[in-house]
Amino acid sequence: MIITVFGATNKVGKRIVQMALPSDNKVRAFGRNMEGLIDEDLRNENFTTIKGYVFSNGDVFDAVSGCDAVVSALVGAVDGADKTRSLGMKNIIAQMQKAGVNRIIAVGDSGVLEDDDFGYILNNPKYPDLYRAVSIEHLKAYEYLKASDLDWTFVCCPDIKDKDTAGKFFTNADYPPYPNLFTITAGNLASFIFNELTRNRYLKKRVGISDTN
Repeated sequence: MIITVFGATNKVGKRIVQMALPSDNKVRAFGRNMEGLIDEDLRNENFTTIKGYVFSNGDVFDAVSGCDAVVSALVGAVDGADKTRSLGMKNIIAQMQKAGVNRIIAVGDSGVLEDDDFGYILNNPKYPDLYRAVSIEHLKAYEYLKASDLDWTFVCCPDIKDKDTAGKFFTNADYPPYPNLFTITAGNLASFIFNELTRNRYLKKRVGISDTN
C-alpha cells in the first residue's frame, strides 16, 4: 500500500510513519520540516519525504497522486485564526478527487462527535470555551469530508498524550466511547489509524476513541 501522511512530523503522524514502514508499505511523509523524522534504520526505498505546503494545489496533488490512502494528522494553533485544519482538508480533498484517490483517515477532536441534545458536543453550553474555536475548525474539516464522495473516516480525539502505544483502547461510531477517559496516547491513536486503513470498519463515520487506563 502507498500511504501519504500529512502532518507527518507531529506526535501522531510520525508514529503512523514508523508503524507503516516495517510492514513493507510505501510511505510518503508530507510536511514543512522533514529532517530527523524517523531513525536511520527505518529509512529505505519505501520511504519518501515531501517538503511542501498543504495550501499548495501542486504540492498536495503530487503527494497524493498514485497513492492508495491518505492520512491527515494536520495540526495548528488553537485560537481559530489558523485555518490549516479546515482549508488544508479542503485542498487535500480537492487534490484527491483530481488524482482519483478515495481513501482518507483524518484526525479531528471530540467536539465534533454526536450529542443527542445539541447536535455536536461542541454546541453544548458546558463545552470549554478554550477548545471551542479549534473544535469549530475541526467541524469545518469534517463537513468538507462529509460532503465529498471519498471513503473517509474522521477520528474525533480527546486530549492526545505524546506517548507510545499503551495497550487497549475503546472506540465508538459517531458518539464518544464508553467508558471514556478523555485521553488517548499518540501511539494508540496511530495504531488505530494504521489498522483502519485496511480494516475499513468505520467508512464514512466519525470515531470516538479513548484509552482504557
